[in-house]
Amino acid sequence: MAGSLSTLPLPVPLPRQPLDPGGADAPGIPDDGGRHWYENELGWATVPGTPVRLVVGRRFDVLDLPLEAGRAALRHLGPGSPVAVRADRMRLLVAAGSAEELPGLLEWLEWGALDLDLVALGAGALMEAPPPPGAERDGARGVTERARGSQGAAVWLRPPEPGCEVEASLPTLSALGCRAGTPDLVRLVDTAAAHCHRVRLRRACARQPAFSQGLRPGERQPLAFS
Repeated sequence: MAGSLSTLPLPVPLPRQPLDPGGADAPGIPDDGGRHWYENELGWATVPGTPVRLVVGRRFDVLDLPLEAGRAALRHLGPGSPVAVRADRMRLLVAAGSAEELPGLLEWLEWGALDLDLVALGAGALMEAPPPPGAERDGARGVTERARGSQGAAVWLRPPEPGCEVEASLPTLSALGCRAGTPDLVRLVDTAAAHCHRVRLRRACARQPAFSQGLRPGERQPLAFS
């Protein structure tokens, strides 16, 4: 009919999707795997790529050893010494330059002739960066979810503290010129080597079949009486 208004419904725009408070669009929460936290809060260098990897040899070196052996070595660390865990390996952060001293130190401690599962990472090496502590609490949900979804992803057992001089808490070869209470690298390496050796012997005994000791399968070793 002429002069009447159209009765067709007008198109209504769809509602906008709300921003994810824990996603990359959230203000002040960069979804970068913790790169911003390491570079700006700690001053630790990283390299491009995913996952985030830390440059070793500038601010710290790393002792990589079996988790079981690492637990015994924790008592020789200061309360502020960072420790990371990845799968069945523990990574102890030590003073920069310690990796170069490790072979000579093991020789001096009379561990050099043994095949120890103790690895030192120094200049030129990289370490996978664990998610920053409290990442999920602070809203960086993507960082924590990626870590949980990756089997054997690195995590902090003792995280570094922003605003603190991490170097002062790292085990060093000599206490000369260092503050009182600085962890001793010599005792740390000696304990780590001893427990690495014990872990290696225990694993070797567990793999050794009974018949290699002159016994038939299912036969027990006879008891010896005096």
